[in-house]
Amino acid sequence: MMKPRVIPVLITAAISACLLFGGWAIYNQVAIAAPLEKVTQEVDGVVSSSKPVMNDERVTIELVLEPDANVRNIYAAIEENGKELFGARELELNIRSESSKQLEELWSASLFLVAEAMETKTYSSIPAAMNEAAKAYEDVTVSAEMDETNVYITLKDSKTVKYVVLPRIPAKLEVW
Repeated sequence: MMKPRVIPVLITAAISACLLFGGWAIYNQVAIAAPLEKVTQEVDGVVSSSKPVMNDERVTIELVLEPDANVRNIYAAIEENGKELFGARELELNIRSESSKQLEELWSASLFLVAEAMETKTYSSIPAAMNEAAKAYEDVTVSAEMDETNVYITLKDSKTVKYVVLPRIPAKLEVW
């Protein structure tokens, strides 16, 4: 009986592993990530987007938005146009924006009321709570929208914008 040589077997295994993992990485980049990145950059209101990061459960994309962008419409457009690319995975958009001290204070002041409304599922009280808190600040506008998965809050002052996306599933609120 012939004895297998160790070196050729190890070299063959290493080459096979490189081809398999390299092929998978190229497929993931060319067939999924690049088209999804193109989809996000074509959406109105998106200034720039990062390469999508995907795992078995979630697709995460980092975005920079225009000051007048509608986050709910952006979510819907990316989800609709990219659904065949990421399938049943959950879409998560991380929105980068430069917020001001005033907007951060406003968000902190209204956080308790918003968290309570999210927990009790009385979503209609969120705009009223945000508008009431905004009265204490000069040149601040607040808008709140909702769809079947998220609540979208936009805080604007004369120079900066803060976007907040809250999932409507209470167990996920711990991540705030």
